[in-house]
Amino acid sequence: MAEEWSAVAAAIKSRSRELGLRQKQLAERSQVSQAIIRELENHTVERRRNTKTLEALSIALEWHPGHLYAVLLGREPLRPGQTGDQTTDLILARLDAIQDRLEDLSDRMDGLTIDVVSLVNRPDK
Repeated sequence: MAEEWSAVAAAIKSRSRELGLRQKQLAERSQVSQAIIRELENHTVERRRNTKTLEALSIALEWHPGHLYAVLLGREPLRPGQTGDQTTDLILARLDAIQDRLEDLSDRMDGLTIDVVSLVNRPDK
């Protein structure tokens, strides 16, 4: 399978722009040298990179740790929180939905509590 370094370059450039990061800031976030980031972004040197380099850049760009490696291999990258196992990802998505719903219900209960306290403490009673 051919490695798609130009796709990695485009992904890094696009995401850096989206996050408003300059190469120096990305280097600081990722602990990857600015020279390597420049080579990757400009696709000037095509050579094997340690997967840890791509992982560090993915994390610094607020992606799943394997994002850039998947792009390199021409695969669909995982989103943060995904495991790659369809069943596990489905369960995690459902748990997230349940958590969101519980937070919504909790907020509504807080609102009702305030309303009840206001009614009980009305001065006309």
